[in-house]
Amino acid sequence: MKTKIQNLIYKSLQNLSEELEDDALKSPNEGTKIYGGGGSLDSLALVSFISDLEESISDELGIDITLADEKAMSQRNSPFKDVQSLCAYIEELISQKSPAQ
Repeated sequence: MKTKIQNLIYKSLQNLSEELEDDALKSPNEGTKIYGGGGSLDSLALVSFISDLEESISDELGIDITLADEKAMSQRNSPFKDVQSLCAYIEELISQKSPAQ
């Protein structure tokens, strides 16, 4: 599951790389900074990225989750800091949702 999630994150970042003309997003990896200190996305680009990623997760994995909710925004360490933290956050959301499905 982790690999699938990472690939969806990579794909969403790559989609944004052309629009933002940001070469750092063309070849993302686990350490790629997304938002915050040293991150490639500003708040508007983050919203676009989150929307694209939620849609990809729904289409590819058949799971509807909300990434930008009160829980995510109130965390001391943002899940949107880098690819690794976002992947872990998505895995956590999916595992919480799975028993209820």
